[in-house]
Amino acid sequence: VSNAGVGMAGPLECQSLAAMQSLMDTNFFGLVRLVKEVLPDMKRRRAGHIVVISSIMGLQGIVFNDIYSASKFAVEGFCESLVVQALRFNVAISLVEPGPVMTEFETKLYEEAERADYSRTDPETAEIFTKLYLRNSRDVFTSLGQTPEDIAEHTLRVIEAARPPFRHQTNVAYTPMAALKHADPSGALITDAFYKLVFKYDAVLRFGLR
Repeated sequence: VSNAGVGMAGPLECQSLAAMQSLMDTNFFGLVRLVKEVLPDMKRRRAGHIVVISSIMGLQGIVFNDIYSASKFAVEGFCESLVVQALRFNVAISLVEPGPVMTEFETKLYEEAERADYSRTDPETAEIFTKLYLRNSRDVFTSLGQTPEDIAEHTLRVIEAARPPFRHQTNVAYTPMAALKHADPSGALITDAFYKLVFKYDAVLRFGLR
């Protein structure tokens, strides 16, 4: 089970390349290093199961989570490319895709975001992040957040499955989001929907979540 991960949220201009590279080294290359270690023996035995804790943000990018989403997209692409070869050797790969999870990981991430210096971006972007994004995120976590124990139960079901799924989403509230993306390959439908939710109907979004 590959579960190492770090988070990053905020305006792109305020994040250093070194911090981005560090995040990718943990979230993506950490997984790659693990798979390189375990896969050869699994192939020799023609048996094995690699379970990767991904994220719903590996399927859909979320505003102000550019680098974190990029790392999870990398995870998803890596596993999607590898799974067909692995199946030839009777090795299963499963992606567990949670939405928001209520842990110290998230608490620290948002505490750091509230204290951060946003002088390197324009005032409008800084205000959108601090006044709109952070406020909405709290409502999302309060209403849709899962416990670590819930994610552990989902992961255990994936591990024990007779035919392990390639993808397993833990939160049904995010199914419509994934469906919107697949419904319109151009991306216009989901981009428009997210833009309106964030910038036009954020009050409706928060009311609905509550």
